[in-house]
Amino acid sequence: MQLFYNKDLTQNDTEIRFSKEESKHIVKVLRKSIDDILHITNGEGWLFTAEITLAEIKNCIAKITSSELQQKKEYKLHLAVAPTKMNDRYEWFLEKATEIGIDCITPIFCDNSERKVIKADRYEKILQSAMKQSLHCYLPKLNNAISFKELMKQEFVGQTFIAHCEETDRKSLKQSLERNQNVTILIGPEGDFSTKEIELAKQHNFSPVTLGDTRLRTETAAIVACHSVVFTNES
Repeated sequence: MQLFYNKDLTQNDTEIRFSKEESKHIVKVLRKSIDDILHITNGEGWLFTAEITLAEIKNCIAKITSSELQQKKEYKLHLAVAPTKMNDRYEWFLEKATEIGIDCITPIFCDNSERKVIKADRYEKILQSAMKQSLHCYLPKLNNAISFKELMKQEFVGQTFIAHCEETDRKSLKQSLERNQNVTILIGPEGDFSTKEIELAKQHNFSPVTLGDTRLRTETAAIVACHSVVFTNES
């Protein structure tokens, strides 16, 4: 199944007009024609089925024949992850986490962060593409990038963890996770969280955890954390 994305589509709409770029992709690349069936999501859980009524390279129109709201998970997974020095590694994390099943992402700038600028528009496009590729109907929310200190001023519901590499008292994330609970996990930059940041997180009820016996790159640690939460809730 090929899944398309249109954030403005609602369950009350009866027709969808595709952009010039999407029309070209549908008609010229996918070779779709009148009466062919398309599937579209608005990223808010709705899956629409539509039948093409006009198939022109610059103007493709489809009639919506059905809409169905996909069931939400019993929990929400939020990862706050420091941007990596090499931007392509962070983009890889965004893509794979979306495929696995993340709900919310917050880029955080830490004491040891080497990257202080992100490309939010590009990140958003990566999330959309990964959502369509994996046939998800819920688009992960990309929050504005903020500092670690600002993040600590927010309130979180559910389990909260900070994954770090310091040789202090830490529990296994896998053994700490509870099913059907909202989860927020903090993942630091290449130089790890500073001792000051770890202590601040603990003061705000974040439990220190380890993701295993080996030292992981930031993007790998984020994926391991993401998969651990999803696997815990699926098993």
